[in-house]
Amino acid sequence: MRVVAYTALTALVVNGCASSSDKITAAYVSPLQYESYNCRQLAEEAQRVTRRASEAAGSQDSQASKDAVATAVAVVVFWPAAFMVGGDRNTAAELGRLKGELEAIEQVSIRKNCGIQFRREG
Repeated sequence: MRVVAYTALTALVVNGCASSSDKITAAYVSPLQYESYNCRQLAEEAQRVTRRASEAAGSQDSQASKDAVATAVAVVVFWPAAFMVGGDRNTAAELGRLKGELEAIEQVSIRKNCGIQFRREG
């Protein structure tokens, strides 16, 4: 009986954890919204989105670290700590959207031969 309860608690805790920023995939964003932008505007928008994505990634990674600590405490020492693990779905959703915006900006930049260099994570 204890093994079943322990397994269920572990599954609950792991499913509630925030993902690290590099595990969040880009959401689809239509490049059509950027079609009217010239190359300078595309570069400025890419910089703005990159800054915000960097902030969101930092916040997401911080939450993932906190969740990892709470998970370790919950599993090893004190099961009520499992309720401290919540993740941050809003930040994850925003980060996915921002990654999608960067992909859309890059597509338009390529189509317009802007020559903007987009750095890939990894």
